[in-house]
Amino acid sequence: MIDEDARSLALAAARAADDAHGSDIVVLHVGDVLGVTEYFVIAGASNRRLVNAIVDDVEAAMKAELGRAPVRVEGVREQQWVLVDYGDVVVHVFLAEIRDFYEIERLYTDVPTIPWQPDAPESA
Repeated sequence: MIDEDARSLALAAARAADDAHGSDIVVLHVGDVLGVTEYFVIAGASNRRLVNAIVDDVEAAMKAELGRAPVRVEGVREQQWVLVDYGDVVVHVFLAEIRDFYEIERLYTDVPTIPWQPDAPESA
């Protein structure tokens, strides 16, 4: 069963990250393999200042559009891998080289990728 509120939040977070110049943004439906959340939104940034800007913009957009504030935020001080936890959606904003190192998407190759851009195809 797909939680439409969680899906809407994930898609809005992806669009906000894109508006803030995030790169290689992907939305993964991880709910069937993780019991703690429904979606991961993963975005890259070319520098630490951009990591912080993306996180700020995602938080502001989620508050303005959906009235949602994160349950917790981790990694802001280091500005390399920031995790913004909304409970049903977890947004990961990575500094590019940190994302390349951890390759988090590789851990979830068996979950559906959710299109967040108009006309983007869904993959399983």
